[in-house]
Amino acid sequence: MKIKNFQKLAVSDLRKKALKIAEAGLEAIDTQKVIKDRIKLQKKFYPVRDREGSQRVSTSNGALIIDQKTFSLKDTKNIYVVAIGKCAGEAALALEKVLGKKIKAGIALDVKKVSGLKIIKSLAGSHPFPSDRNTQATVQIINLIKNLNRDDLILFVISGGGSTLLCGPKKGTCAEETLIVKKLMDSGAAISEINTVRKHLSVARGGYLAKYAYPAKSIALIFSDVIGNDLQFIASGPTVKDTTTIKDALKILDKYNVPKVCPLENCGLVETPKDNDFFKPVTNIVFVSGEVALTAMAETAKKMGYKVKICTSCLKGEARSIGSKIAIEINRAKPKTVLLYGGETTVNVKGKGKGGRNMELALSALSRLHQDSLVLSLASDGRDNTELAGAICDKITLEKIAKLKIKPLNYLVENNSYFFFKKTGDYILTGKTGSNVSDLVIAIRN
Repeated sequence: MKIKNFQKLAVSDLRKKALKIAEAGLEAIDTQKVIKDRIKLQKKFYPVRDREGSQRVSTSNGALIIDQKTFSLKDTKNIYVVAIGKCAGEAALALEKVLGKKIKAGIALDVKKVSGLKIIKSLAGSHPFPSDRNTQATVQIINLIKNLNRDDLILFVISGGGSTLLCGPKKGTCAEETLIVKKLMDSGAAISEINTVRKHLSVARGGYLAKYAYPAKSIALIFSDVIGNDLQFIASGPTVKDTTTIKDALKILDKYNVPKVCPLENCGLVETPKDNDFFKPVTNIVFVSGEVALTAMAETAKKMGYKVKICTSCLKGEARSIGSKIAIEINRAKPKTVLLYGGETTVNVKGKGKGGRNMELALSALSRLHQDSLVLSLASDGRDNTELAGAICDKITLEKIAKLKIKPLNYLVENNSYFFFKKTGDYILTGKTGSNVSDLVIAIRN
């Protein structure tokens, strides 16, 4: 099971059902599983005519099949793998199994090192804020791909966490970026705003990897953790042409008074590559997204006899406001209803506590929940700004706080959801899942 404390939490029928729905979502986005199921190496590619009479060219060098789309390897001399983000290590393990000795070399830059890789090099950087380790790893990636030829193929895996990992400042160090990003996060800036700035803080984001890879062919498998799957903002779009400019980034910095904490001129912003030629050999594919998890969760809930409504992009805004809104929505729903939400909220940090947006969402929902309702919120990567993935709340939680004589509002005011759920024991623990899409929220009325 992905949820390590499943049995401890599953003390009621309603909780057990909610946790099984969450499990289904996490299993559906398991990185190794999705790569194994959806990527195939066809060693011999025979000519076949389609319904329109077109004939594909045969090649003894085989083909790569990704989600039924065929990429001929006829003119490919070498295959390289560059995986970046919280899915990188698991993806590298799976790709070595699929491609084997077809891989010439590669790098997997993750938030943790993985064992078992034979060809691809495993590197670990810091997260959620960058460090010199990230810069050193980024330089290694650039050096690997910057001198490749037209007959080379790079298979990129881009996933959430990649923005932080690809720290490559033109001026200053990652320490300045940390000041900037922390100020934006604490101010409640949206992920699109944060990543607009990040794209202009590194020479490895905002299309730069596509520039270095040119003229080699590239296929980027993108694991989306961004609402709407906007490729420019997933891991700050290292293989995607950036439509934002330094001017856009400066507006965001000014909006949140960031220049006050930044010692560099213009906070060290750099312009991103704009030449269309760099992006012509690149095929970007949204490979996994929150929709995959939500669909699996919906199917599981329906089998349990619930009516299900999915909201794939409405989970945005202030976490405490969204939590209250979700509680009201599920209270008003008809019995035997499940509401599923995907996306990412923000936390405007005003207190001195500890927690993450998922735990804060659940905490804010708690006081409004009816006796027959439940809310569960978790980070699909297993880390809700802490070692915990999220939380579950219901009438059992309300009974616990009555016995403990603690007031949820006091913890909410201090942004202290972590210690609240530590006290009640209603936190969700998965460890690092090796997957990363949007946050996932389940609301049930029995």
